[in-house]
Amino acid sequence: MKVRIGVGYGSLAGFTEAVDHAEAVGVDSLWLSEVVFSQQVDPFIGMAHALARTTNLKVGTGVAVLPGRHPVLVAKQLVSLAALTPKRVLPVFGLQPARRPERQAFPVTGNRAAVFDETLRAVRTLLEQDEVTFHGDFWTIEGARLAPKPSKPLDIWLGGSAPAGLTRVGRLADGWLGSFLTPAQAGEARETIKRAADEAGREIEEDHYGMSIAIATDGIPPALAALARERRPDTDPGDVIPTGWGGTRDLVQRYVDAGITKFVIRPTTAPDDFTAFLDEFVTELMPLQN
Repeated sequence: MKVRIGVGYGSLAGFTEAVDHAEAVGVDSLWLSEVVFSQQVDPFIGMAHALARTTNLKVGTGVAVLPGRHPVLVAKQLVSLAALTPKRVLPVFGLQPARRPERQAFPVTGNRAAVFDETLRAVRTLLEQDEVTFHGDFWTIEGARLAPKPSKPLDIWLGGSAPAGLTRVGRLADGWLGSFLTPAQAGEARETIKRAADEAGREIEEDHYGMSIAIATDGIPPALAALARERRPDTDPGDVIPTGWGGTRDLVQRYVDAGITKFVIRPTTAPDDFTAFLDEFVTELMPLQN
């Protein structure tokens, strides 16, 4: 299975320089989180900017919120990006923002999980069929035509670690990007996804399981530790947020042993010089790729 390791970065400060340097040093992929109330770049705007400046770098959303967005507009953005930069667009979607105040930016009418499922089905249909008429509980789409379609259907990955979210991956998605799970917990999540896919008559490729890892270079920030505890009250934040490059290498290897092969490495706090962070990443982690 292919082990690939990308980096997560989205600060508007130095974003262009980070993109250019990631391309120059051969980083596999750049991932942009959806953090609305911050100095982070919007993930879709950031994807367009980064993809336009590069020829090899893949760019993904890690993760963008899907419920609260119209499926036609989401599909149009993805079709456009895929046409302009084939094979380099990596969409990952989630249920809602981790930061509660930002949830007002993605309002839905009805059960959010049900809206998520239907929106994802609609997006996939729009990406695959020449003309779409879709009548659901939340969306009505008449005669939608989006072109050109990607020569190979876009893989759509999902985040999340709750049991319902993991079964959703198996039922509806092409891959999974988790976070704040130990290697053992990630391995269990992988098996849950595989069982759900089997029950739905689907198959997820063996190397389509990933993990987003925050690396602490100067201690774990209290806010991040609190977020990790909120996500997994039974887990010590130190078990899922490694300290230093050595700790990160060890943790990545343990994830690989558990069947996780795709990684997003992001600093817990924005470094003063992200290009220097990238240089260290190249030296310390890129040799783990195969």
